[in-house]
Amino acid sequence: MRTNFFANYKEFIIYPKEKEKEKEFDPKDYATHYILTLSLNDPSISNWEEANKYEIEIEKSIEQVLEAFNTSQKGIYHLLLLEIEDDQSYFVLSLSCKTKIESQEANDHVSYIMDRIVSNPFYVGQSWFRLVGDKARGERRLFNYSFKEYTVSESEKHT
Repeated sequence: MRTNFFANYKEFIIYPKEKEKEKEFDPKDYATHYILTLSLNDPSISNWEEANKYEIEIEKSIEQVLEAFNTSQKGIYHLLLLEIEDDQSYFVLSLSCKTKIESQEANDHVSYIMDRIVSNPFYVGQSWFRLVGDKARGERRLFNYSFKEYTVSESEKHT
């Protein structure tokens, strides 16, 4: 092989693009908002503090999943942690949707997002399967959840 084979390599360099900064969450950019309350299906712990026995940092784990979700959804959906307490067995999220979702379609949308997109990163990626019993593992259903549409009055919109 000739020693100058790669002599013109500089013509082939493609410089990495700078990572785009994520746009800060602005609720006004979304048409529909839901408040979701999540608890473990068939829990093997009675509160989040007990997750330490399984070497799972609950809040850090939630933040990682939500960050990955928000990045992958590119502004179509956005999840935000609203409440988690160590001595409780549930946590509260907000789900914001770019488009208006009719109330009769809400259950399908939220179920799809929670059961198909959000649960698996918790179950496998964050090892939350350790926090549930055999019944939940057999069903591969990590969460029980409820949700309600969040509406803001006209006077609150302008503050």
